[in-house]
Amino acid sequence: MTLLEKISQARALSKSITASKKLLSERGESNSASMANDVIRQYQQLGDDQKIAFYEALASNFNPDPAEVVHAAQVYAKEPNAKNLIALTSVSEAPRQELLRRINRAQGGTKALVGMRRDLLKHLAKKPEFLAIDFDLRHLLSSWFNPGFLKMHQVDWRSPALILEKIIHHEAVHEIDGWDDLRRRLQPDRRCFAFFHPQLPDEPLIFVEVALLQEIPEAIGPLVDKKSTPVDLPAPKVAVFYSISNCEPGLRGVSMGNFLIKRVAQHLKEEFPSLKTFVTLSPLPGFMDWVTSGAKIAGTDLKPTIHTKIEVALTMLDLKKRSWPERLSSGWTPASATEVERNALLTLCAIYLIHVTSQREGNAVAKFHLGNGAKLNRINWAADLSKKGLRQSAGLMVNYLYDLADVEENHEHFVNGEVISSRTVARLI
Repeated sequence: MTLLEKISQARALSKSITASKKLLSERGESNSASMANDVIRQYQQLGDDQKIAFYEALASNFNPDPAEVVHAAQVYAKEPNAKNLIALTSVSEAPRQELLRRINRAQGGTKALVGMRRDLLKHLAKKPEFLAIDFDLRHLLSSWFNPGFLKMHQVDWRSPALILEKIIHHEAVHEIDGWDDLRRRLQPDRRCFAFFHPQLPDEPLIFVEVALLQEIPEAIGPLVDKKSTPVDLPAPKVAVFYSISNCEPGLRGVSMGNFLIKRVAQHLKEEFPSLKTFVTLSPLPGFMDWVTSGAKIAGTDLKPTIHTKIEVALTMLDLKKRSWPERLSSGWTPASATEVERNALLTLCAIYLIHVTSQREGNAVAKFHLGNGAKLNRINWAADLSKKGLRQSAGLMVNYLYDLADVEENHEHFVNGEVISSRTVARLI
């Protein structure tokens, strides 16, 4: 960077901070839209280093006054009435939150704040002092992107090309191989639904892909085969959620996916009264990493028999003799696996899902569906034969069953550390 560029960036940073202070002033409140536009414009001119400096200013100059917070807390502790609670709440909220609200009033303000959080998240690991900014942003975005404000739309071949391109780009589970592949996934025996926000009408925030079938699938290949022939199913019995993808990193941690699945299920039930079963076909990222690291389970309240089964299964796999990557490189596939290997992997997978999922290190996909009220229904052997599938889960995939009448009860069980599973899965242990 040249000296002139450095000077220009320094000026842009100074202007951004000054504009933010003006926006937060009493004068700024009455003229907030134009001032908010100024903050956004100045921020968007900043380079990466200047953005970090801008966040540092937000982290240090827009915090509550500690003395005021302590005083208000003491008053409330002495007289815990509504008036004192309001006063405590008022002084304990970071002025930064009001700044962000005023930025949101500008045209394009919501999109700008989502982009700001996207930038901020890149630095959290090395800048823990930015956590308070992230908390404020996530708190506000969770309100502004409440599912009550979101619109669910079906994405089909008639949708605008811009939206279709974004579906291709953001598919995170099973890559879409161009327009022909996308067209197959939008045929009448398939569905794609996405959440949109009124302030970002051309931006799918999260989308789910669904296959309409007659029975619960055991493998992903047929569902994502772009050369497969669409099937005319006037009365499908099973709706399979086989992929769900977030499109906006700036909304990480803002809950939307669980509401989307439930809303899609209700919509499909109205469209096809014949539907009896709502189920996923889900990947198992991290499973083989857990196995190869020793299949450890935190806590000591596990039955001794479970620990024994883990030890026996690991002995059967004998990964110390030949590692998992070595087996894959030598051509291992589920079809070439011995019965001993198959039984060991299925046992470990059932233990992993039932006893590890509710813990902090549990599988993220399993946490999502089980925490959403689904039931662990079936583990499928040789379900994903892609390189990624073999590497991360030995080709195993999972059916999580959504019984709309039981999701609330199942959710409560999971919150209390219990995974509701079928007898089919329980018998694997």
